[in-house]
Amino acid sequence: MIDRPRSVGAAVKRLEDPAILRGGGRYVDDLSLPGMLEVAFVRSSEAHALIREIHVESASALAGVHSVLLLKDLGVDRRMVQANPHPLLKQDITQYPLARDEVCYVGETIALVIAEDRYVAEDAAALVQVDYEPLPAVIDVRDAAKPDAPRVHRESPDNLVGRIPWKFGDADAAFKAAKHVFRESYVQHRGGCHSMECRGVVASHDAFSDQLTLWSSTQSPYLIRRFLSQYLAREETKIRVVAPDVGGGFGPKAAHYPEELALALAAPKVGRPLKWIEDRREHFVATTQQRDQLWDVEVACEDAGKVLAIRGRALHDHGAYVPYGLLLALGSVVNFPGTYAIPAVDIAIDVVFTNAVPTTPIRGAGRPYANFILERTMDCVARNLGLDRAEVRRRNLIRKEQMPYSTGGKLPNGKPVMFDSGDYPGVLEMVLNNSGYGQKPSKPGRLVGVGLSCYNEDTGLAPFEGANVRVFPSGKVVVTSGAGAQGQGVRTILSQIVAEQLGVKPEEVAVELGDTAVFPMGMSTVGSRTTVTAGSSAHLAAVEVRDKAIRLAAEALECAAVDLELAEGAVRIKGVPDKRVPLGELARRLAGQVNVPSPAGFSPGLEATAYHAVERPVYANGANVAVVEIDPETGRVEVVDYYVAHDCGTLVNPTLVDGQIVGGVAHGISNVLFERMVYDRETGQPQTTNYGEYLLISAPEMPRMHLAHMETPSPWNPLGVKGAGEGGTIPCLAAVVSAIEDALGVKVNEYPLSPERILELANGAR
Repeated sequence: MIDRPRSVGAAVKRLEDPAILRGGGRYVDDLSLPGMLEVAFVRSSEAHALIREIHVESASALAGVHSVLLLKDLGVDRRMVQANPHPLLKQDITQYPLARDEVCYVGETIALVIAEDRYVAEDAAALVQVDYEPLPAVIDVRDAAKPDAPRVHRESPDNLVGRIPWKFGDADAAFKAAKHVFRESYVQHRGGCHSMECRGVVASHDAFSDQLTLWSSTQSPYLIRRFLSQYLAREETKIRVVAPDVGGGFGPKAAHYPEELALALAAPKVGRPLKWIEDRREHFVATTQQRDQLWDVEVACEDAGKVLAIRGRALHDHGAYVPYGLLLALGSVVNFPGTYAIPAVDIAIDVVFTNAVPTTPIRGAGRPYANFILERTMDCVARNLGLDRAEVRRRNLIRKEQMPYSTGGKLPNGKPVMFDSGDYPGVLEMVLNNSGYGQKPSKPGRLVGVGLSCYNEDTGLAPFEGANVRVFPSGKVVVTSGAGAQGQGVRTILSQIVAEQLGVKPEEVAVELGDTAVFPMGMSTVGSRTTVTAGSSAHLAAVEVRDKAIRLAAEALECAAVDLELAEGAVRIKGVPDKRVPLGELARRLAGQVNVPSPAGFSPGLEATAYHAVERPVYANGANVAVVEIDPETGRVEVVDYYVAHDCGTLVNPTLVDGQIVGGVAHGISNVLFERMVYDRETGQPQTTNYGEYLLISAPEMPRMHLAHMETPSPWNPLGVKGAGEGGTIPCLAAVVSAIEDALGVKVNEYPLSPERILELANGAR
């Protein structure tokens, strides 16, 4: 046995943190290049209008202004590349980098102002005069879906982006045979992401090499490079995209934006580097958002609460454009039937344009909305049949012995939707026991409620991420990957995985990410996929390096490979630690010398590259219990205790998983109790564009957290891991609303829930 502590499974402190905590993080706004100019955007003040004229003379004359550019000045006249094409996409309307002749939401980019500093650029942007011809705007998705609704785009035949069906089993027969059919409607309102770091872009073009370099606060540097290449008709080898430290992404930074493209087009024309950093107001009107969704749901069930079928129709507010295909709405249907063995599902979502900020995935990518519907449906069955909410779930959960479980749905590639592993009833019992469910607490002067929610999530999404593991002659181990970091600790995770195989400490492994010049291919840090994809690739590459080192050391030590182990940065004979060859020495031998043959049977370098190809996702799961207290006089809701039982397969780093869960719960509570993006229904003007109007959760509003883990390894990747980045958010919405309903004793089918709304519901119940 190797006499060293294991790395995988250890609560290793985040290797990223020391530099960040000491102010050594390097974000886009920290970048300063010689001769760099700064950019501000002129944005639409109208939700829908034609542009008659744009007057830039006053802005251009301001001291310190380099230039003011319109779409025609960029030399292009076509819409941006669609990031996620889909056959159900009926109207594939993306933005122009700068508006051409029509604006369709407040905040749309119109002009690019370039100046010596941001202050001058902002002043100049305010001097640009846009002559608008106002057009009717439509904000409410219910209004937009009507046949006679104003068109979000004047030349569109209607506002339907696409219709997404999700159907399997015989729902009609199930509803005819069912003893009970219950119907409910649900409202899930629009909100944003609000990462600590807003978006930012720096673009630079080197005329000598014709190399375009873009630094962006993005989750998808490789996809940004691909989209730039397609749009600019420039070879990818002539484009470098770098994502330095990213201060949170949560989904919206996975999309590509007009600002990135506008700076990439302008930098070669200007001949100097350009920087744009999004401010907080811009974040409210320019960074993509999520929801609204309105649902009408029917459930068919037996006397004992066994669900036979679920049927639902939904409207999904997609905002003014389609920057990310139908991915957000798709995430809201493929999650059915969740953790439950429901034999028949008939869901359809109408995706509809409105004159609001476009929507794309935010933490959970539609899954929290679907989970909300599923979990509130289980509560609906329990309420109407007079059954305990936990018991209804027990009677419907997929059992451990049914794994792998085929739901009846099909993935886009035609493969059946199949859950790989998990003990759904077991994880439910874990959270029920830990929370003391069934023994409802009480507090004088407060309404106390307990809520319950189960969930599963497809993680580790296809197709791949790659990794290279290399030992240098110095002995340093370096991992490079196309995966990106957005603050989730991926460098620590990859270091642990590689250290496990090479017998070194995680802190002795360097990890380089987020730079298309460092690793050849990559995808995106989304969908809780990085540990599954990049982690598995790093593991496979490290195993190959380990085997190569052992084979070469066996020759040097004149022993059998089975007698060797890796520890303390060397290959050594088991039981004889002094008989060893350092990894650096082996790397030196494989690095080669001129006119000296390499060791026979060995490829150059002590390194390997691997790509773990994903055919189907792996499913994390869990169960949550929320305990709330409500002040009946003010309507204030306090989540006082929150219990989580969670299964994401093999835990590479329990501390990081806990951090992801707690952060996800914060996101969920914030969605339910605080966040609400409000627009004036008549004019389309956003009403909540600062943190005095749009509220976010803060530390005092966080509950006491109680976390427990179950490890059910996935059989579908070499590490047995599943994703954990969104598992705190997905079940949280339903758990908190369920607890509020329990406290009030009145049906609650909506969120967010302000104190005013709580009082309305409570007064209605009384």
